[in-house]
Amino acid sequence: MDVNPNKVKFIIATAAFAAFLATFNETYLNIGFTPIMADLGVGVSTVQWLSTAYMLGAAVRVPVSAFMYRRVPTRPLFVVTTAFLVAGSVVGALAGSFAVLLIGRIIQSIGTGMLIPIGMNITLDVAPREKRGTFMGIMGAMTTLGPSLSVIIAGFILAFAEWRVLLWVFAGLSLLCMLFGAFALQNVAKLTNPKLDALSVILVSLGLIGILYGLSTVFSGNVALALIIAAVGIVFIALFVRRQGKIKEPLLDLRPLRIKPFAAGVIINMLSLIIIFAMNTIMPIFMQSTMGASSMKASLTLFPAIVLCCIVSPIAGKIYDRQGEKKLLLTGFICICIFAAALSVMNDSFVIMALLYIPAICGSALIIGPVQSFALSRLSYELNPYGVTVMSTGFQVAGCLGASIFTGVYSMVLAGGTSNGMAEAAAADRAFMVVALMASVFALIGVAVTIYIRRFGKPEAKEPMEENPLMSIMKKDVYTISGDDRLVDALELITEKKISGAPVTDSNGALIGFISDGDIMRFLSDEHPIFANAYSFVTMDFDSKLQHLMNIKVKDIAKKRVITVDADEDMGEICRIMSDRHVKKAPVMKDGEMVGVINRSNITKYALGKLTN
Repeated sequence: MDVNPNKVKFIIATAAFAAFLATFNETYLNIGFTPIMADLGVGVSTVQWLSTAYMLGAAVRVPVSAFMYRRVPTRPLFVVTTAFLVAGSVVGALAGSFAVLLIGRIIQSIGTGMLIPIGMNITLDVAPREKRGTFMGIMGAMTTLGPSLSVIIAGFILAFAEWRVLLWVFAGLSLLCMLFGAFALQNVAKLTNPKLDALSVILVSLGLIGILYGLSTVFSGNVALALIIAAVGIVFIALFVRRQGKIKEPLLDLRPLRIKPFAAGVIINMLSLIIIFAMNTIMPIFMQSTMGASSMKASLTLFPAIVLCCIVSPIAGKIYDRQGEKKLLLTGFICICIFAAALSVMNDSFVIMALLYIPAICGSALIIGPVQSFALSRLSYELNPYGVTVMSTGFQVAGCLGASIFTGVYSMVLAGGTSNGMAEAAAADRAFMVVALMASVFALIGVAVTIYIRRFGKPEAKEPMEENPLMSIMKKDVYTISGDDRLVDALELITEKKISGAPVTDSNGALIGFISDGDIMRFLSDEHPIFANAYSFVTMDFDSKLQHLMNIKVKDIAKKRVITVDADEDMGEICRIMSDRHVKKAPVMKDGEMVGVINRSNITKYALGKLTN
């Protein structure tokens, strides 16, 4: 599906808004647990199900997202998905009992589990390849910003209103996102109309529920029972994996996990997210319970890190587009490791905690967007939706692990300290030190995995191949023209070399645009409405005005947004790019430099030769 280039940024902004809402809602209601308990008459163990059930519901919906994305047109799928958020919020806001509130929360989770993978797939489908890292960086910023900013906004609302207002505000935001999708989105997905395997849905649902429920309750309930439930969940997941390899149309194609750099990227992404969810949960608890901070003050302590994270994420995406992922990932985990360790011993001042938290969270911003781009770039276009689903499932699992394990360890160390006669404040200090050091250890594991993936300089070939056919069929003697040359120089080049267009470069030889004979004729036609078409010339008027137009610089009318292809790209992906973007020729880039131009005619001749040989 061809997408209007002028709408790409707005489409991606809508997808990013959806991803923000989905992650925002993961922790948004948590700060309202205390007034909810008082209003609805439930205890801590009961109210926690608003979080646990929500995460479980979202995790179960994620594997179905790849099927839905290839089955239902993008715009109605997006609208219906966000409608679940609106409906669940309204049900929760009107709830007169905890059971009804829990039902509303589960309805919300149906939308949440779908929104992140849908948003990522939309971004991959519409983002220009040369800017994919930048746009995925924006998506990464939203998934980091969501759970962080939710604490601040919820704290601010609860300072002036009751907990039900939280749900009404979220309903309004979800409705706004739904309207954006209804008017801004296009049906960008290529529909293949797969069939839904009900048994696969049941197996993966039971498996994820078992594993995540077991891990979520292992520190707060019957340990033996929690481990048994988790083990049963693992058995169901094993049966699910086995079935996917046997059926003709699997619910979730697990081939992406066979690709080592993708699998490593999923692990890195999860490690970073575990740390984010853990620290965003533990920091406010520690500041409120031990340092005497209000919910607002605790939220404001985290605010500088959140703001800077939003700035760093798109910058990280641009760096990835230019230099790759290696330095970004390593730098990010080193920042987290050092400053999480520093937080473990320097936590007696709100100012110091705020300053130390900035590089820790900004470190995650250097990781999430770039590693998602890195991992998904190792997949073919066919496997991208399944890769996104695997990545999104990892997001939900990481959220559950980060919040439950770190909170469980914090509570366990705190309880152990007080039972041994320690003052509660001293026990809380020890508990915070332990979980901060745990975050540092997780970051060290991330450093190790990052070092491992440094061996993958380029996407792996699926099988031994000859030289990429693109290099042999493209035109290597590229005729370019400087953006500072006159329009008449462009016409001379096009006429002399018998070409239809040429790349435009700056003084350093870098690609800055593309100009074709069609661009010139359209420009002339737009500027001279006296011509009914390009050939109905009035000689005197045309000659006098043409002289003026020929002094205009090439860069003034050349297309600034150039569709390029990578020299290492698969031929099928190149065909898709040129077909979707309706371009007849495209510059070929290698390591940031233009090495040739590929024409449609080159590809058709190559294809004909392969078929007739």
